[in-house]
Formats: sequence, C-alpha cells, structure tokens
Amino acid sequence: MGTNIFAFIVVLGVLIFFHELGHFLMARLFGVGVEKFSLGFGPRLIGKKIGITDYRLSAIPLGGYVKMVGEEPDAKVDPALIHLSFTHKHVFKRILIVAAGPFFNLLLAIIIFFGVFQFTGLLILKPSIGAVREGSPAHTAGLKEGDLIVAIDDNPVANWDDMTEIINGSNGKALSVAVQREGTRLAFSITPELVATQNLFGEAIQRYMIGITYSGETYTEDLNPLQAFAESLIQTYKVTELMVIIIAKLISGDISTDTIGGPIMIAKMAGDQAKAGIGNLISFIALISINLAIINLLPIPVLDGGHLLFFFIEAVKRRPVNLKVREVAQQIGLFIIILLIVWVFYNDISKWVRGIL
Repeated sequence: MGTNIFAFIVVLGVLIFFHELGHFLMARLFGVGVEKFSLGFGPRLIGKKIGITDYRLSAIPLGGYVKMVGEEPDAKVDPALIHLSFTHKHVFKRILIVAAGPFFNLLLAIIIFFGVFQFTGLLILKPSIGAVREGSPAHTAGLKEGDLIVAIDDNPVANWDDMTEIINGSNGKALSVAVQREGTRLAFSITPELVATQNLFGEAIQRYMIGITYSGETYTEDLNPLQAFAESLIQTYKVTELMVIIIAKLISGDISTDTIGGPIMIAKMAGDQAKAGIGNLISFIALISINLAIINLLPIPVLDGGHLLFFFIEAVKRRPVNLKVREVAQQIGLFIIILLIVWVFYNDISKWVRGIL
C-alpha cells in the first residue's frame, strides 16, 4: 500500500507539474502575470514568492493550478496591472496559453519515449511460432512450434505485427510463407482462413488468420537519436489515437463505463509499475500523461477544452461569449466533472471490494 501511495504521488506530481508549467511558460511568454503556481490544492504548506508569483506546495496532492492576473472575465484588475491581465490579451494568445497545458503533457510523453528508445532500444516481437492450432491452415501446411517466419511472398518479415497485417490483408489469397527451422529455410503455401475474433475493445470482428500464436520471443533494435525521436513521435501518436478511440467508444456506449478507473486504480497501477522497475514506472507516466492531455482537451467547461471552445467562438464572432452563458456552462461542466469523479471512485471502490484492485 505504501508503495502504491508513493508511486501515485510521484506520477501525479510529475504530470501536474508539466501541465501547469506549460500554462505558466506560455503565460509569461505573452506577458501575463502569474500570481500563484501551485502543486496541489487547498492550504499552502510551503513555498516561495518571487516577484508577484507565489510558488507553492499545497495540502491536497490531487491536482494543481496556475492563477493568472485577470484570469476571470469579470475580475477587477488594478489599472496598473492591465498589461499583465490574461483577459486583456488577444484571444489567440489566450488560446495558446490554455492549450500549452495539454501540449506539455504530450511533450512529456515524447521526452519519456525518446529516453526509453534511446537508452534501451526498440523492443520487437519476433515472428516466432509458439503454438500451431490443430486443423488450422498452418497445421495443414506443416508449420511447427519454434519456426521463425522470415518472409511472406518474398517480402521480408521483421516482426510479429507486420506478419499478422500481411496475413490479414491477404483477403484469403494463398501465401508463400518462408520459415527458418533448425538452420534450414523452408517454404510453405498457406491459404489464410476468415476467423471470428475480438479486437482490443472486446468487439466482434473477422480477420484472416493461419492459426498460430506467438512464442513471446523478442529482440532489441538499437536506435540513433534521430530514429529514437521519430519512434517517440510515432508511439505518442499511436497512444493518443487509441485514447481518442476509447473515449469516443465510451461516449457512444460501445465500451462499458465500468472500465473507467480513478485515483485508486491509478495508484494500484503506479505501484505495480514501480515494483516492476523504474523504467516501467516512467513509461507508465508517459501513458497517463497522454491520457491527461486528451481528457483536458474535451470541450467541457472547467477543463482546458471548455475554455478553448469559448475562445474559438470568440475568435469567430470577434466578441467574447456572454458572461451569463459562460457562468451557466461552467456550472454544467462542474456538475459533469463531479458526476465523473463520483463514478470513477465508485468503480474503483467496487473493484477494490471485489478484489480486482
């Protein structure tokens, strides 16, 4: 339990710091005054005031915030501080300041993935056969456990994912599959069959398959800095795309909301990753950082995405959204967030009682 709590605080602290740092740096770049930069909510524990900014650590470690001069549209700003007021800056500057938080979370993921790929290399799953299903096309053709698939239709195969995509893209056409078996290269003609299966989200799909499972063997490919950076961008994009799809499916009802987790689930997962090693914990931070970025960009008032929505409307209409409309929208947004918090805590506690967490 102690490991889980400590890992949770570390993960949340890093994520919140980077998120708020994005807002802070962009605000200062555009000359907006920052009154408070806080890690945590509630009473101030420790801190230091530099200029007009109070850098503080607060009592409740479940978030953080940057309080800017003139942040609220109806805020009364000292005439001497108008030049530092957020509200009085051009709308496009306000958009960049708000968007900087989620952007910095994505940037954190890119930095982490870059470090992982640069220092540990790219882990690749070998196209090595672990088992062959009896009666399957692979079994009928003569493939065996331990065979290493090296080419399909004379196209080299470097990893398991590439191999499965080639097979699925065959549309049932016979394939010439070359394998390495005990130092000897053998060739087989195999016709994939259409099989009913499930995708990552538990949805029923059909794929062309030959009836083999992977052995779990891997190898590491060393990357130079340019390759590591490119791979970090690809990995961040893939995870971001997956998060967007998951959120869309949650909203549409294609995925059960029971799968949603909150602080307890994150703490459990963070603790598990910490026990598995510092590398696992760092990679976990990257995944959660992307998650935080996407959630914050949802067009819900109170979140960054809600503020961006208002500012984009202002940019198009060339006048701010009516203050009353914003107030009502903020109240609705706050209600939605409270419901979501209650729901994720309920899910977490239910899973904890059932022994899942």
